This record gives sequence, C-alpha cells and structure tokens, in this order.
Amino acid sequence: MNMNWLETYFKGDRVIWLTVMLLSIFSILAVYSSTGSLAYKYQAGNTEYYLIKHGFILLFGFGLMYGAHLLKYTVYARFSKIAIILAIPLLALTLFTGTNLNEASRWLTLPIVNLSFQTSDLAKLALILFVARMLSKKQDNIKDFKTTFVPIMGPVIITCALILPANFSTAAVLFATCVILMVIGRIRIKYIMMLLGIGVITFSLFIGISKLVGYEGRIATWEKRIETFMSDDSESSYQSQQAKIAIASGELFGKGPGNSSQRNFLPHPYSDFIYAIIIEEYGLFGGAIIVVLYLVLFFRAIQIAQNSPRAFATFLAVGCAFSLTFQAMINMAVAVNLFPVTGQPLPMLSMGGTSIWFTSIAIGIILSVSRDDEKEGGVKPVEA
Repeated sequence: MNMNWLETYFKGDRVIWLTVMLLSIFSILAVYSSTGSLAYKYQAGNTEYYLIKHGFILLFGFGLMYGAHLLKYTVYARFSKIAIILAIPLLALTLFTGTNLNEASRWLTLPIVNLSFQTSDLAKLALILFVARMLSKKQDNIKDFKTTFVPIMGPVIITCALILPANFSTAAVLFATCVILMVIGRIRIKYIMMLLGIGVITFSLFIGISKLVGYEGRIATWEKRIETFMSDDSESSYQSQQAKIAIASGELFGKGPGNSSQRNFLPHPYSDFIYAIIIEEYGLFGGAIIVVLYLVLFFRAIQIAQNSPRAFATFLAVGCAFSLTFQAMINMAVAVNLFPVTGQPLPMLSMGGTSIWFTSIAIGIILSVSRDDEKEGGVKPVEA
C-alpha cells in the first residue's frame, strides 16, 4: 500500500505521531466509559454527549498540533515574547477576578461565547518558550548573573507565583521544568540553588502571610490532601481507596471496555483518576501500555533534541517533553496512591478543553523541531 501521502502531509517524527494517535484512541474509549454518571446527572442520560464533545476537542487539538508542526520552530522564538507578555497579566486577572471553583480561581470565562479558559495552560507553554529562547540567546554569557540569570529568573518567579495560590501542582511542575532547562543550559549551579531557595522562601511567605491575615484559599485543601495521603483511615482517603479498588479489580487484563464499576464512585473518573479507570477496564497490561507511550514520547523527544544542531531547538523539545511527561507521571502516581491528590489531568487522555489544546500545541512544537532535523539530516523518520 502506497503510504507516500503520510510523508507528504505528516512531517516530523512518525513515532510521536503514532504515539499521539494511540493516546487519543485510549482517551476516547476511557472518557466515553467514565462519563456515564455525568451524562445521567447533567444530560438526561445522553451518554453520547460527552463522547461527541470530547471527540471535537481532540479533533480541534489535532488541528492545532498539525498547524504547529508546519511552522518552522524558530517562529516560536518570536511568539515567546508576545506569549509571556500576554500570559502574566492574564494570570493576574484570573487570580483576582477569575471564575472561582473549590476556592481556586483558575479560569477566565470568555464573554459572549461563555467558555472557560484556564490561563495557566497558556502560561506553561509561554514560559517554556521564553526560557528556551533566553537560554539559547545568552549562551555566550551564560555564566553571567546580571545579564543572563536575572532576566530569566524574573519571569519564572512571577509566573509561578501567580499560578501558585490557585494551583500549586501546576506551579511546581512548571518551576521544575524551568530548573531542568537551566541545568541543561549551563546556568551556574549556585544560581540555580539560589532560584530554588527563592522558590521555597516565596512559598513559605505565601503560607505565612495567608495564615496571618486569615486567608484560607487552597491552603486548607493542600493540608487535607497531605494528611489524607499520610493517613490509613479509609474514610479520610475516599478517593485513594476507590482508585485502589478500581486498580485491584482490573487485575492483569481488566474487565473490558465500558465495564468499570468504580466510575460510579470515583470523583472525576474522566480527568484526575482516568488512569485508575483505564487499569480497571484494560488491566495492568493496559496501564503499562500508557506508561510506555509517555516514555516513548519523552525519549523520542530527547533524541530529537540531542540531534538538533541549534540550542533553541534543543531547549524547546526538552522543555515541552519534560513538562508533559512529568505531568503524566504525577497523575498516574496519584491514581496508584504514590502521591497526594493534585488535580493534574493526564495529558491527551483526560477530558478537558484548554489542557488538551495546549498539550497538542506543545507536541506540535516537538514535531516542528523533528521536521527541521529531518531536513538537516538529524533524526530519521520511522517508516510508516
């Protein structure tokens, strides 16, 4: 069968394209299975409603990914300046006037269309682009504190600090990603340790001032989640207990698609705990496949970065890949009770809107780097 059309229209790494396709298939199956209770509660039993909605979100995300991979990766260096300038005011606006849910202002509701937009998703990508650009631009003076470290450190601290009050886990993942990029970018270790110290001090000050003025916000939620994680009391760790039941009942090969029973008991089985539902229905074998898919995505992106002749491409691919994979590992660790509940979605699998779209753009950027590598004789595409 002639597959030349694939090479014509789908540039970049074929393994990553295949990985995304497989994750999307798992996503459609898992979301359809896990939204039954939601459909009966809000859509009068129309179980196809969330399937169709999620399908359109994935399709639009695929369009964003395709468009992002067609652009030359150097274009994102120019986008980074605009994106970070736009993201910081939007984060501040969200923090003070955003839609509040569970003591967290994470969303801006767009007027007229009445759609919720999670600004931290934009900020994550914008900051990774910015740090990648600055590190590549400053390589000749990479060890200098004033001209290199300070201009990078400022936006990192500001962005993570604005995300922190409403979403600690996202701020932590983003901060860790930036630190990894700085290590790879050859920033002095003592400066990186200073940044880590500033991060700890900023977080401590936030907790201390919040306690002093009587502001609870998400602090009580964080404390409860840590206490629940450390506790063996089944009543206080309801989410974890239900996830354990789902995982245990899945055994090796699972109950089969659509046969989950814990979807009726787990909070947010279509997002935060979708991995537990996947293991229940597809078993440990299915759960292992998901882990392997994320690792393949990560290691393929690292290989692309290693073979890229330009610093910006390397930092771009590593930053996007690390952020997505780290987030995925945290979500799966929560589902198997190795980590306290964080509320991080599983990239390309959990039901969502802006999360899937910005994840798609990030993968499209990695594909853009690999597409350029192919032209210059770097990473070779895998034949379809």
